[in-house]
Amino acid sequence: MSSKTPLLEVIALDAADAEGAQAGGADRLELVADMAQDGLTPSLETLRDVLSATDLPVRVMLRDNGSFAIGDLEGLRADTARLIDAGAREFVFGFLTVDSEIDLDACETLIKEVDGLPWTFHRAIDRTRDPLRAYDQLASLGCDTVLAAGHPNGVASGLSVLQRLAQRDGGPELLVGGGLRAQQVHLLRAGGVRGFHVGSAVRPGGWQARVDAATVRTWVDLVKS
Repeated sequence: MSSKTPLLEVIALDAADAEGAQAGGADRLELVADMAQDGLTPSLETLRDVLSATDLPVRVMLRDNGSFAIGDLEGLRADTARLIDAGAREFVFGFLTVDSEIDLDACETLIKEVDGLPWTFHRAIDRTRDPLRAYDQLASLGCDTVLAAGHPNGVASGLSVLQRLAQRDGGPELLVGGGLRAQQVHLLRAGGVRGFHVGSAVRPGGWQARVDAATVRTWVDLVKS
């Protein structure tokens, strides 16, 4: 079940985003590149810039294509090692098989690479055949967080699944994101959700604009009040 401590995670693309998120009171960053493909592995240069710009925890995406299928696994292993050398201490990844099940082999390969560092299984869970069963599998894999919308189309379509996930005893923290809207937070909080993940919602100017600190603060107040 989710922690009793509320958490707001903000998607960052660069150091300016990191600064805006921290100024607004965010708790953690998810660092990605290329939101046109829903988030890929960032460059080492971007990671270093972000780590220099903020002291917030930074979860770094490990993903090399716009699907949830594993691409170049050896390449991702090498990326992971380089990112750790550059200062990464938290990660985000998750892969599915052609049968829409968790790709245990691919995940376990990267789990060995991150070697005990905390990691989030991302929204691939929303495309599994049975998200509730997948969540229980992830508990055994050792991730500390699962990012989910409850449905491929986003939170609005996945509220019932999210409420069921939030009531799971033990296992990873549930982090809700994917088209999350402010008016959904109260209902989710009432159902036991304590972790929230936002990207476009804190960029009034769209993905081409920077994270807006004032908008982040509005979300912090919403999540934590």
